[in-house]
Amino acid sequence: MQKINKNVVLALLSLTSLVFLLFQLYYYKFYLSQKNGTVFSKVRGSQSGQDSTRWHVVRKFLGLISSHNIPVYLIDPLILGLVDKDIEQIRSSPDGPSPECKYFCAPRDFTTFALLDKTWKHEVGLFRTAEKMGFQWLKIINKDPRLDGMDDLSGIEIPLHYIFKLASHAIHLVVFYERSGNYLWHGPLRLKQHMDRKFVPFRKLHFGRYPGAYEKPELLLVSIDDLKVQIPKNPSNFLEEMSHSRFLECRYREARAFFQLYPDDASLDAVEFRKKAKSLLHLAALTLNNLGVKFWLSSGTCLGWYRQCNVIPHSKDVDLGVFIRDYKADIIPAFQKAGLPLKHKFGKVEDSLELSFQGEDDVKLDIFFFYEEDDYIWNGGTQAKSGKKFKYLFPKFTLCWTEFVELKVHVPCETRQYVEANYGPDWKVPVKLWDWKSSPSNVQYNGVWPVDEWDDVIQVY
Repeated sequence: MQKINKNVVLALLSLTSLVFLLFQLYYYKFYLSQKNGTVFSKVRGSQSGQDSTRWHVVRKFLGLISSHNIPVYLIDPLILGLVDKDIEQIRSSPDGPSPECKYFCAPRDFTTFALLDKTWKHEVGLFRTAEKMGFQWLKIINKDPRLDGMDDLSGIEIPLHYIFKLASHAIHLVVFYERSGNYLWHGPLRLKQHMDRKFVPFRKLHFGRYPGAYEKPELLLVSIDDLKVQIPKNPSNFLEEMSHSRFLECRYREARAFFQLYPDDASLDAVEFRKKAKSLLHLAALTLNNLGVKFWLSSGTCLGWYRQCNVIPHSKDVDLGVFIRDYKADIIPAFQKAGLPLKHKFGKVEDSLELSFQGEDDVKLDIFFFYEEDDYIWNGGTQAKSGKKFKYLFPKFTLCWTEFVELKVHVPCETRQYVEANYGPDWKVPVKLWDWKSSPSNVQYNGVWPVDEWDDVIQVY
């Protein structure tokens, strides 16, 4: 018998072991990984394990929505924050800035995308495909606030959020809707009683704790970690907008109850005033927004929004508030250029500044400037004939968005406290006789302007 060559035997054993190892890898990747949710990323230079799982889930989700021609864009604040640091490099490189999985592999429980409602149809096929790809999904619906002001249409529900879960990662898809003020709105994420509250860690979601309002973004198609995705063209602007996006809906139910007790004034004069007030408010918003001056509905205009979702017809003016830190010397010439001549200027930048502009006919625009102290915020008032000063104190407040007369505009988030400070506990009861020097609950006498300053602090035109 011929002697067996040891080298040949060793070679055969090594080859057999290699084939078996390759088979095990193949079996693990294409069978066990589908069950256990563990995957190997194909991204260049990516890390393994949990990091690559995040990338893989995002890739599968983008493939899912692409197969159904659904345009989405990335709004995940963690990823956009990383992207913003490299935005110039990302814009200039069609293949992305780095071969490493730097963005979609970053530690997080969710990746968040946005979807414009009008760009897709709610097709059942999407969710069937998602299930075939291994996704579990959850849809959150709620009432459409755009119809809530109409008694005959309120109650219609619309999809607000979708969650797609695969392995240990989830995709949060936020649905944005266009509102009549030419802006985008998303609703809150409120789980119905029957829903699985352990489906994902909902409290960690970046969107959904409250409704939000955004300007329509300009989008940019980029490559991030070998994945083509749309992002806001200026990520830092979007992130800043996100931090101040909270939205308050008008209280339609309370407004309807108010009008049952106090029927609305439907006279020709009231209709004409509301029309002029709306036009004046839109013009004021355009002027201040162009200057980059943040403002909010104040005094009677804020009360009208909060109490009856409309302009109070007997108020005869439009009232806005501006923090004195946001004052710009261009405000007066900008309004004059817009066709609103200065009616009066009281006070000075350092103390009790107040501007009034003349709108159409007898409708005027009052802008009150607010000063911050340690414990409260205040604005001033001046009596022209006597030089007496008055001070109106408010508890500290933050600003939220709302929609009023088809306009996206700010109001104090703590609206009730703001209104009660000004109008007292009986703010729900209409009052037609109002003395700005004594009627407000928060007014204080604040001395008299020195006579030698009158030419500067009391200007009437």
